[in-house]
Amino acid sequence: MGAQLRVYKRRIKSVTATKKITKAMEMISASRIVKAQRKVAASTPYATELTRAVTAVATGSNTKHPLTTEADAPSRAAVLLLTSDRGLAGGYSSNAIKSAARLTERLRGEGKEVDTYIVGRKGVAYYGFRELKIADSWTGFTDNPSYANAKTVAEPLIEAIEKETAEGGVDELHIVFTEFVSMLTQSPVDNRLLPLSLAEAAAESGTKDELLPLFDFEPSAEDVLDALLPRYVESRIYNALLQAAASEHAARRKAMKSATDNAGDLINTYTRLANAARQAEITQEISEIVGGASALADATAGSDY
Repeated sequence: MGAQLRVYKRRIKSVTATKKITKAMEMISASRIVKAQRKVAASTPYATELTRAVTAVATGSNTKHPLTTEADAPSRAAVLLLTSDRGLAGGYSSNAIKSAARLTERLRGEGKEVDTYIVGRKGVAYYGFRELKIADSWTGFTDNPSYANAKTVAEPLIEAIEKETAEGGVDELHIVFTEFVSMLTQSPVDNRLLPLSLAEAAAESGTKDELLPLFDFEPSAEDVLDALLPRYVESRIYNALLQAAASEHAARRKAMKSATDNAGDLINTYTRLANAARQAEITQEISEIVGGASALADATAGSDY
């Protein structure tokens, strides 16, 4: 019985140590969510206004450009998948990977080849384990991305969209990331960045029912779109990276809170079992003492005759 009590005490000590770690991770994630939310709020107006500018240029000109013009027969698409570098975030990365898999299946069903670009060690590890082809990957900044990181990610994607498909280019650019809805809700989404749908862009930038101003383009509308293309892609990727970072911290906070609560329940269970074992041990000792005293009394009474 004493051995069983020691086992329970050892388990309580181990789970208590785990609970301290998960609680600390929960508090760290909670503090980082606020910073990530602020960055998302700060980057969204720039991305919205840039989309508005691209919409105005595309609407006011007849120039064919990869930014706004659909290919006659699109045959190749690029998919950028945003996952996390670290685990302990529940189903955050797996949900994004599943969303990317569904998008890839749909694109291939439309007869398009798919080049996959991945941000985050979790996505890279998943594709590597299953020996799936990756066009390019980046790691090390998913929980705190900067605009420089967004530019690094955007560079090969912009090169691919500007090339002809015969030279390894792509006709479409899609991005899969986890949108931060609230502290309790984070939803994986897939958006098509290029070619830009003017109707969707107008709705996103709030210009759907608004008359856009007329512009004179210098030196030409095509040159303006060439200048806006990298900035548009970079801003959209940066905003998605920030959304994904906020979602990652929220998912990790939620997972660590659940782990902390489960550790508390486990400690209570082991404490009850330890108390029951200690009570049983005390009861057994009392029974042995009473039994020994009774036997001694009987032996003493027998010796008096």
